[in-house]
Amino acid sequence: MTTALTPGHHRADIAVIGGSGFYSFFGEDAESIQIDTPYGSTSGPITIGDVAGRPVAFLPRHGVAHEYAPHTLPYRANMWALRTIGVQRVFAPCAVGSLVPELGPGTVVVPDQLVDRTNGRIQTYFDNGGIHVEFADPYCRDLRDAALQDGVVDGGTMVVVEGPRFSTRAESQWFARQGWTLVNMTGHPEAVLARELELCYTPIALVTDLDAGIEAGQGVRAVDVFAEFQKNIEPLKALVRGAIGAALMGPCESCRVHDGIALPIELP
Repeated sequence: MTTALTPGHHRADIAVIGGSGFYSFFGEDAESIQIDTPYGSTSGPITIGDVAGRPVAFLPRHGVAHEYAPHTLPYRANMWALRTIGVQRVFAPCAVGSLVPELGPGTVVVPDQLVDRTNGRIQTYFDNGGIHVEFADPYCRDLRDAALQDGVVDGGTMVVVEGPRFSTRAESQWFARQGWTLVNMTGHPEAVLARELELCYTPIALVTDLDAGIEAGQGVRAVDVFAEFQKNIEPLKALVRGAIGAALMGPCESCRVHDGIALPIELP
C-alpha cells in the first residue's frame, strides 16, 4: 500500500537507492509512501522497512517498472525526498562496466573517485548564493568502510557517462588510458546532490560487463548487462544488508559541508 507522507511519522536514517532486483528488498511488513518535493515527484514510492534492526528507506532509482532512463531520472527530487524523511546516509548499489580486464563480471567494487562526463543534467540545488561544496573525495569514508566486506574491491575511479547508449570502443579505450576503472550512467549527479544535502553517500558497484574497448568482438548489450546483474543480485543484496548493519549511527562530520555558510534555501 502506498500512502501520502505524514511529516514526522515515516522516518528512516539510512537509505538504499537501487535498480532492478532491489525492488523486493524488504518483506511484506514494509510500507510505501509517496513524497512530493519542490523538484517534482520521486522516481517511485519510497518503501520503509527493517534491516539489521534499523528503519531503512528504499527508493527505486529507475522507477518501479524501470521507466526512467539514466538521463531522465528526477535526481534532485529523489535526494530531497530522502532527506525529508530523516535519511542521513545513502548506499547506492549500481551496475557498472569495467575498464580494466582484472575487474571482470561479478566483481563488486566500492569506488573512491568519480569523473563526470554527463551533459545537460541539473547537478545542484543552489542556483544562486555562491555556494560551492567540497567534493575532492566524493564518497563518505565511513560508508565506504561499512561496504568493504570480504571479497569487495577497495577503490577505483567511476566515470559517469550521459547514456542511454553505451560507449564506443574509442571512448572506452580513452577512459581506460586516463586510469579510470569503471563506467556508469547514474552516479552523477546523485553523489554531488547528496553532498549538497549533507548526506553521506557511497556507491556499491557490481561489474556486469567489460566495456567495449577492453575486448575485441561484440560490444556491450543491455540484455547481457541485465542478465549479469540478476545473476548476482542476491549476493549483492546480502552485501548491502551487511553494510547497513555495519554503518555508524548519527551524523558524519566529514560530510557536513555547510558549517558557517548561509544557504539561499532551507534544506528539509
